Amino acid sequence: MNRKRYLFYISQNYSYGILRPLQHAIRERGDEVAWFLEGEQVSAEFLHSTENRLSSLDEVFAYQADATIFPGNMAPTFLPGINVAVFHGFDAGKLDTRGRNDHYKIRNCFDLYCTQGPESTSVFESLSSSPQSYFVRQTGWCALDTLFSTTQNVDDSRPTVLFCSTFSKRLSCAERLHDTIKQLSLTGKWRWIVQFHPKMSHQTVERYKAITSEHLTVVETDDINPLLRQADVMLCDTSSVISMFLLLNKPVVTFNNISPGDHLLNITSENELERALLTALGRPAELMRVIKTFGQLIHPYSDGLSSQRTLDAIDDAVIDQSQLTRKKLDMFRQFKMRKKLSYWRV
Repeated sequence: MNRKRYLFYISQNYSYGILRPLQHAIRERGDEVAWFLEGEQVSAEFLHSTENRLSSLDEVFAYQADATIFPGNMAPTFLPGINVAVFHGFDAGKLDTRGRNDHYKIRNCFDLYCTQGPESTSVFESLSSSPQSYFVRQTGWCALDTLFSTTQNVDDSRPTVLFCSTFSKRLSCAERLHDTIKQLSLTGKWRWIVQFHPKMSHQTVERYKAITSEHLTVVETDDINPLLRQADVMLCDTSSVISMFLLLNKPVVTFNNISPGDHLLNITSENELERALLTALGRPAELMRVIKTFGQLIHPYSDGLSSQRTLDAIDDAVIDQSQLTRKKLDMFRQFKMRKKLSYWRV
């Protein structure tokens, strides 16, 4: 039997943590996987010595993957195999300049969307045309397999607060909360972990590094799952990492979240922060009930088997790809992709 081949196409360091559970599942099946790193925002330093990197498009075409897997929302349409979207996060409610939800844009470059739960599945199915140009399969998110399958022990009895913030200046609370977080950390009541989006302003990151102490640590990592498991409560603004944390049935305090629901403790003033964190650490019964309901809507799986379901969905899509109609050509975006990759062959 021929071994199946999968290609991971990544452009951000956080993609390593998203795709490694899928890589593990591929190897367990006796199949092959390779990585292609695109652009300057992803570092080969995070690759393991056992991982196969393809360094050029010539190598990509020679590899002839059955499927190319993207933890993002844009993909070149001229690579071998089908294109599979596995997403880089959950819907955080972020809108583009036209007021449209960026998470649910159809850019005519994927053959298969591996959706995370009933909420995202229903939207992508509703956006599908007839005859269909892509498949939608609810698999759960491969990035979360290790979140549910492992535990994290911490040698510190204090409650742990994980502070995450998006890089967008319009949405980020990192600068505004800096002084308040510094003051709260100095009390020593809580253990603080600070982790920012890879695109966060360098000056902001340095400001937080300047207040590190035995009570506050700034962590730069390609895999946030261990931090999510360590923390008792999250502090954030508007980011898809919020949903990941809620799936562990832990509360989140948000600052000026753009679409706060009952599953979040949202505040709008720095003066409210300490009280909100104390409330979250108390885990009010009604809040925890709403969090559980929210989790079932966005990702009902906690079995650590989303990678297996994803591979099953890919295998089916490879077999059934002839059923898909030809996609509309997005000439502008595909031209940009070709220019970025310096690839002009037909």
